[in-house]
Amino acid sequence: MRQLYPLLLLLTLSFNYIYSQRPGGERERGPIIISGKVVDKDDNLPLEYATLVLQSVNNPDKITGGITDIDGNFQVETTPGKYNISIEYISYKTYKLPNQTLTESTDLGTVKLALDVAQLEAVEVVGEKTTVEVRLDKKIYNIGKDLTNSGATITDALNNVPSVDVDVEGAISLRGNENVRILINGKPSALAGFGSTDALTQLPADAIEKVEVITSPSARYDAEGTAGILNIVLKKEKTLGFNGSVNTTIGYPVNSGISVNANLRTDKFNLFNTTGYNYRDAPGNAFYDNTYTSGSYDRIIEDRDYFRLRKGFNTNLGLEYFITEESSITGSVFYRTSKSEDETENTNQRFINSTLDSETFRTEDEGEDDENYQFSLNYINNLDDDGQKLTVDAQYSNGVEDKTNIIQENNTLPNDDLIVLENVFEKETQNEYLVQADYVLPMGDAQFEAGYRGTFEKTETDYRLDSLNQTTGLFDINQDLTNLFAYTENVNAVYTQYGNKYGKFSFLLGLRLENTQLKGELTSLYDSSELEEQLGVDVDANFDKNYLGLFPTVNVIYELGENENISLGYNRRINRPRGRYVNPFPSRSSRTNIFQGNPDLDPAFSNAFDVGYLKRWDKLTLTSSVYYQRETDSFERIQEETGETTTDGIEIIRSIPINLSTNDRIGVEAGMLYSPAKWLRLNSSFNFFQFKTDGAFNGIDYGTTNTSWFARFSSKVSLPAKIDWQTNAFYRGPSSTAQTENGGIFSLNLAFSKDILKDNGTISLNVSDLLNSRKRTSYTETEFFTSDSEFQWRQRQITMGFIYRFNQPKERNKNGRGNNNDEGDEEIEG
Repeated sequence: MRQLYPLLLLLTLSFNYIYSQRPGGERERGPIIISGKVVDKDDNLPLEYATLVLQSVNNPDKITGGITDIDGNFQVETTPGKYNISIEYISYKTYKLPNQTLTESTDLGTVKLALDVAQLEAVEVVGEKTTVEVRLDKKIYNIGKDLTNSGATITDALNNVPSVDVDVEGAISLRGNENVRILINGKPSALAGFGSTDALTQLPADAIEKVEVITSPSARYDAEGTAGILNIVLKKEKTLGFNGSVNTTIGYPVNSGISVNANLRTDKFNLFNTTGYNYRDAPGNAFYDNTYTSGSYDRIIEDRDYFRLRKGFNTNLGLEYFITEESSITGSVFYRTSKSEDETENTNQRFINSTLDSETFRTEDEGEDDENYQFSLNYINNLDDDGQKLTVDAQYSNGVEDKTNIIQENNTLPNDDLIVLENVFEKETQNEYLVQADYVLPMGDAQFEAGYRGTFEKTETDYRLDSLNQTTGLFDINQDLTNLFAYTENVNAVYTQYGNKYGKFSFLLGLRLENTQLKGELTSLYDSSELEEQLGVDVDANFDKNYLGLFPTVNVIYELGENENISLGYNRRINRPRGRYVNPFPSRSSRTNIFQGNPDLDPAFSNAFDVGYLKRWDKLTLTSSVYYQRETDSFERIQEETGETTTDGIEIIRSIPINLSTNDRIGVEAGMLYSPAKWLRLNSSFNFFQFKTDGAFNGIDYGTTNTSWFARFSSKVSLPAKIDWQTNAFYRGPSSTAQTENGGIFSLNLAFSKDILKDNGTISLNVSDLLNSRKRTSYTETEFFTSDSEFQWRQRQITMGFIYRFNQPKERNKNGRGNNNDEGDEEIEG
């Protein structure tokens, strides 16, 4: 950290210099100020983002004005003169004061607006539908009232976002690329499981306000993730007083949960809490037909059944204190604990020369206890009314994952002898510190930004394997595989960017400098020379690597018309290996299939280009883009023989990540939002891509070319009696790698909802994977084995949900309060 002090000092001096160069030091003040307050006529609640319009009577083209703050107050500077005054708010009657002579500062007092019933019937309900906003560096999908999210998780909700795909095992990809960075509210978070997406399967989908799909990230964002960034923005209540909601679900197979969201807001502070508990069963199955060119058996058929029980509790408690009208400080603590009980039953049939030789039955009982907590502190200071802003964040996260796995395999034919009994103990502890500062300086239509971010992360994995010695009846520790591996990743970054607008042309140019330290420390009796022989390179599990890189970004938009534009984006990004990918010790999912990390793995780098087009009509929004990415030293997981066999003569197959030389990816995508009638809304997207890998390992060429695509379609129909019906369909086309061909996957979801209890409550029914067709079929072929498989991670799910809102009138939500804000749109992530 000592090395950062000169850098931080230089950054601070730069800020002071820039600020000191502003003309006059302060902006000029208008000679008079028009102030007042706007409230709802019926309940006297303040109306945020109401608009004050001052139109000069003598020069009608001269219009000034402003908007109300969270308390409904407005304060606008203008010059003396004669004005037509109006105050407007969506779905309310406009308040007008024509021909007003203003010669001195004037307080208009409290203005009460009444609902415009006729307009309310015709207005589009904000928050009810999914919409898309296009910014210079991202697309923002407001999730809206997606019925299929009731009783679903964040992972399920992401599968409804264009450009995003979640496979049958929960792996998230962006435009077909799994190297995507997941952020919560703009920062890495324990809510997202420290880079793993497992935690997202336990958090409710209705906590999401919107998802930012950032395929061309600007310089303010971490350069990690060659595919781009998914930023999940959670809901934050802004209504004064005490309010909240209770959401309960129950389903089959077992899927029950309850979450409570409560918020207390006053003029000086905002106290908020979200707490939830879930209990979920996720049965699945798999079938493998494997053939071998060597070993004791030439064919083995595996039939697997998975039983996964998940129990989880999470709570997030925070307090935002408003120091002044321009500054606030927020502190929050997040805690999550979960317990998983997984059982896998595996029936094996073993053949010699097409004749059944033996049958075995293997069980794997895995227990996993996770505990995560996170402390966050955020300071915001709006330095002036022009948008000059300083934001400082500090965050500490800790996670502990404790696993036990008992693997037992017995013969069932021709005898019932015990083959193997193993106990696996694994404990992973992760600590992460984050420090971040961002500064924004508007300069007319232009804007300058600069900032610093440091993340300091250390992961320790303690792994032990005990095997039963059938001769002594005692368990022996496998000293070769038992180990303690510590992995450290420290990243320091500074960035600057400048944006401006000239007529219809807008641009944002940025440059980010990142220094990455990757460090491994190994404690074990394992002989690394064996791994060196297998990998064909020198291996040092005790490594200390340092990388310094520049990451430029360019984002441009040209407005063809008021509702039409084209965009161009370029960025350079990095993919750093996670701890599991560099840990050289095998982790056993079974006795015959292992995963082994590669300490020699280096980061991958990519250069990406994106050209987009957006067109809006009255009822239709069209988005499209063409993209190209070239990644060097890209990661690829390959399968190969280890040269070892189990005690009963089965070849052990290993998966290992390596750096292939290049990966070229090109694709095109399009999305459509269409509302042909008030009762019907349609949403569809399509993504087609091709990637080509080029590289060899251990004398084997793993180069391949693969073309694939995926598409989704969603329709929402408003039926009589306040019933809504939604259908979501998804199809992912076939794909392939150098060794594996994957078949296409189709899934269909249905959902219904009805408002009750004077619209304060909503009941829903959701059927996920109606046709029970979300299965992955694969065929793998190598020189030493083939595998024909079918895998279903989770079977069809039926869920019923009920949500009750207290002190959250639905008409208020429909009128847009709390939904038209820019709270989650502010530029985040340093």
